[in-house]
Amino acid sequence: MEHYYWFALKSVPLVGNVTFLRLLAHFGTPERALGASARELSRVKGVSGGAAAAISSHDYRSHAEAECEKVAASGAAVIDILSRRYPRLLMEIPDPPPYLYSMGRLEGSETAVAIVGSRRASQYGLCTATRLAGDLAAQRVTVVSGMARGIDTAAHWGALKGGGRSVAVLGCGIDVVYPPENGALHRALREGGAIISEFPMGTPPLAENFPRRNRIISALSRGVVVVEAGEGSGSLITARYALEQGREVFAVPGNVNQSGSRGGNGLIKEGAKLVERVEDILEELGIEQLSPAQAAQPPSFPLTPQEAELYALLCQGALQIDDIIVQSALTAGEVSATLLRLEMKGAVVQLPGKRFAVV
Repeated sequence: MEHYYWFALKSVPLVGNVTFLRLLAHFGTPERALGASARELSRVKGVSGGAAAAISSHDYRSHAEAECEKVAASGAAVIDILSRRYPRLLMEIPDPPPYLYSMGRLEGSETAVAIVGSRRASQYGLCTATRLAGDLAAQRVTVVSGMARGIDTAAHWGALKGGGRSVAVLGCGIDVVYPPENGALHRALREGGAIISEFPMGTPPLAENFPRRNRIISALSRGVVVVEAGEGSGSLITARYALEQGREVFAVPGNVNQSGSRGGNGLIKEGAKLVERVEDILEELGIEQLSPAQAAQPPSFPLTPQEAELYALLCQGALQIDDIIVQSALTAGEVSATLLRLEMKGAVVQLPGKRFAVV
């Protein structure tokens, strides 16, 4: 019940992040703010009469109690803005969340770079995101992304397989696995980094949540790398937040004939740093490159003979599941089970159209 009153104050209508933080600065604790009279509340700069009335009349008990129970049951931690564990970089933005829900270990992610991009990524985009994330991980740079399909997923797996850390910022409750096929990634991030969210437990992945979470992805990072993004893509929203927050923006050049490349190529035209290799990022950010002896070494993952066979097959290029069955001479059931195990190990990723590719 440690954060009971934090949940309570956040549940009050008309109390957003900015109002919450003004109340916290004035009263010192959410409990004191909730116990104040409407007259006292209205004296706080920036707190409207409507917000003051809502705070003094709102019955928050059932919500706060239920949220405490959900947090305890999930094993998540709550990191409030008064905690030493709260990310310092996040405090630089105009509306930082008063608290974050967290799984895993957020500490150790102070030097971070975000990699974001299209959910409908090409094989080129997936491979590039994986390579860059792995190379950043080898330089002990944390990779931040949003755990969406496509580039985000490839970036997280690339960092984890590179022996490094990765942080996922969710657009839903921290106890909600989205997309649902990322259950193995959700577990791996809890062990090799962190998963964070500002949304209450059980919050579904609503469309309006994702632009809001993008400001946190950029805020946690020293720079944002865009790998494949169409015009109007959410990744461009993240890049815009990065510019507003004083972060560096990078983009991987894409095929000029592909619509999914227009966003990234447009960023380069506007002055974003063109990225071909990890050195382009490190040099721009002033991060000293580690020697080969200092750099983390990518771990090898153990494979059964059947897993090794399919992995070797997919190393030649992405394949649809029917083609894998034909070329491997395994049964459909064996192929499905083996691909599932490879996904859980972070060795392969499923693309749209039942196609599979190595990460």
